[in-house]
Amino acid sequence: QVQLVESGGGLVEAGDSLRLSCAASGRSFSSYAMGWFRQAPGKEREFVAAVSWSGDTKFYADSVKGRFTISRENDKNMAWLQMNSLKLEDTAVYYCAAASLGTDWYDERADEYDYWGQGTQVIVSS
Repeated sequence: QVQLVESGGGLVEAGDSLRLSCAASGRSFSSYAMGWFRQAPGKEREFVAAVSWSGDTKFYADSVKGRFTISRENDKNMAWLQMNSLKLEDTAVYYCAAASLGTDWYDERADEYDYWGQGTQVIVSS
């Protein structure tokens, strides 16, 4: 079992940066792929970024590619999402999630993730 707690959300202006953190507790964090998802009001949850258990492979949604960076440190049981050049449309609740894929890869499908955090709110204003 893995427990995930996100932090770092807040209210920022368009063009600003934020760094979201995901603290994991439990066993075998290094054997889980990690992902970030977000859900805006009235919209479905969408994939943002994912990283394989080794950290070697990363994948991003087209909407955030070049602006967001996902990272992890297995020794610290931590994952992060660095968000730069934030846009109004990035406003959402952001969730980190852990997936036991059984291989050093990633997945962008929410259904493949076994554990989820409670979410952290990001609001981007003009």
